[in-house]
Amino acid sequence: MTEESARNTANVLIAAAALGAAVIVLRNPKLRRLAWQLARQYASGPLPATVAMTVRDAWNESGSARRAAR
Repeated sequence: MTEESARNTANVLIAAAALGAAVIVLRNPKLRRLAWQLARQYASGPLPATVAMTVRDAWNESGSARRAAR
C-alpha cells in the first residue's frame, strides 16, 4: 500500500466516523442540546480570541512589510 492510498483510506474512515457521530448526536435530543451548548461556549470564548489574535498579527505583519519595502 502506498502512502497516498493509506492517506486516502484514513480520510475516508475519518469522514465516515464523523458522519456517524453527527447522526447519533442529531438523533438524540440530550446530545443535541449538549452539542449546541458547547458550540455556543466555543463561539463566545476561544473563537473570538483566536480571531482577534490573528487579526492583530496580520496588522503587525502588514506594517512591518511596508517598512521593509521602503
